[in-house]
Amino acid sequence: MMKLTVKPSMVLALLTFSVLTGCGSKNDANSDGSGGNDSGESSQTIQVEGSDTMVNLAHSWSEKYQDENANVTIEVSGGGSGVGISSLIQGLADMANASRKMKAKEKARAENELGVAPVEYIVGQDALAVYVHKDNPLEEITLAQLEAIYADGGTIEKWSELGVELPGGSDEIVRISRQNNSGTYAYFREAVLQDNDFKLGSIDLSGSTDVVSMVEKTASAIGYSGMGYATDDVKMLKIKSDEDGEPVAPTADNVINGTYPIARPLLIYTAGEPNAALKTYLDWILGEDGQAIVSEMGYVPVK
Repeated sequence: MMKLTVKPSMVLALLTFSVLTGCGSKNDANSDGSGGNDSGESSQTIQVEGSDTMVNLAHSWSEKYQDENANVTIEVSGGGSGVGISSLIQGLADMANASRKMKAKEKARAENELGVAPVEYIVGQDALAVYVHKDNPLEEITLAQLEAIYADGGTIEKWSELGVELPGGSDEIVRISRQNNSGTYAYFREAVLQDNDFKLGSIDLSGSTDVVSMVEKTASAIGYSGMGYATDDVKMLKIKSDEDGEPVAPTADNVINGTYPIARPLLIYTAGEPNAALKTYLDWILGEDGQAIVSEMGYVPVK
């Protein structure tokens, strides 16, 4: 058998190669958010997950920002506010988009698992709109009526109970809702159902676009989603806080002046203070260009 002799210089070379090839991170970036590429420019990858209400907005932000910053890659996915927050806590996302605030137990878990407190940024505002088919004669609805339609134990099941006769449609109300990992679901439950459970029998969909699309196709349907998803084939109802209140339309002006009763902030969370790459991106989102896109997408800027 041939005896192999390993010289000390070979051992040193192998150890050096092992150390060099073993370095890296999930984003192929240094801890400050920068790395290198063939051109010698710094490069960053930012992982964004979360709210389906915000996913189109997040895509628009990322596309515009990447056009202006060729060294940055921003990967955006939806899945719901709960999914984004969970990914942030697990270290799988750099930013979590949320259409609801983090729960106390989520904040505690983040501090326990990451060793830092989540940081919240308000990046826009949204009116949670209530949609019906364009041919539905209903123009306004009270919060109490919405609760009676959607909440467990609620007594309203038919359009005739609201004084509505649908042309060619069924009298039975078809309730369109969101899945329970959605921030929109959580906010509607809190603001409209007063934290009561949802009534069984609704059609629960995964995305904001899906809700509006289902209402478009279903003459007897009612659904809720962000106002930025409105189309010409649905109607957004005016909302009354109580029976004697004024009906208020879901518009940017009414969100700004505080008269629309089911408006909410759009949020981004980071795990602790953002690194250089994230801070630069967040500053851009909150700046003139980013907030212009908020308006273009049908939401309300923070400034």
